Amino acid sequence: MRIMGYKVDNAIIMCAGTSSRFAPISYETHKGLIKVKGEILVERQINQLIEAGIKEIILIVGYKKEDFYYLKEKYGVKILYNEEYDSRNNNSSIYVAKDHLKNSYICSVDNYFTENPFSSYEEESFYSAVYSDGRTAEWCLEIEDGYISNVVIGGTNKWYMLGHAFWDENFTKKYIDILENIYNKPETKDMFWETIYINNIDVLKMRIKKYDKDYIYEFDTLDELRTFDSKYINNSNSSIILKVCKILGCNESDLKEFKSLYSENSNKSIGFKFKYNDNEYKYKYKNEKVVKIN
Repeated sequence: MRIMGYKVDNAIIMCAGTSSRFAPISYETHKGLIKVKGEILVERQINQLIEAGIKEIILIVGYKKEDFYYLKEKYGVKILYNEEYDSRNNNSSIYVAKDHLKNSYICSVDNYFTENPFSSYEEESFYSAVYSDGRTAEWCLEIEDGYISNVVIGGTNKWYMLGHAFWDENFTKKYIDILENIYNKPETKDMFWETIYINNIDVLKMRIKKYDKDYIYEFDTLDELRTFDSKYINNSNSSIILKVCKILGCNESDLKEFKSLYSENSNKSIGFKFKYNDNEYKYKYKNEKVVKIN
């Protein structure tokens, strides 16, 4: 009996970025290596892929790359280094992996799946999505006959991109051809790989794969992680947060609404803002001082 679809050749897990919005945790620990409900994020995803029969797993590393090397011995994964992780968007990680991409899962290290979403076979290319009841600022999908026809930032009562994608071999060839042709153009530097897909959506066909909203999680900020894993309300394992608490004479749970501070000349995080007792403060990594803003 013929099995329909494509046998999954491998999975690419993108781990190169700095996750600066996840301040201050990401300044000390790569977000993919934090524990969520007792499991290290990247290890949970690797285990789910292995359980689904995916034998080749490739990590694209950059920021804090050495911290991922133990996974080679523990799980037998391959590791590729993206030397442009700090100067380009995630299209550079796809470029690093381009010779390995076939029928491939494209995964983000900071996704948490409550159940295993992976399989050894997939029918065709797709992008995962969850539904927003009400307004969202995420990348919302317009659908025609099950295929994504357009992507718009922000919407109401819409399916939006969240989670992993699958590229079948036909999609992969078309995408890599496009990427190689535009990679050295200045305007490509800051693009997400998804932006390149959207710009060529007429030739790069993807289905939507719908999931319940409690199936896929992504933690962009410490506040979001605290909502999912209450351990982080009082115990973040962050020496920086402990230092702030000591200065202010408070508990970790008293600090809320963490937001990264960026350099005026780049997108590099230089510290973070937060709220304590309804007042806003800022902390800069360089001088390690807490300053009240209002």
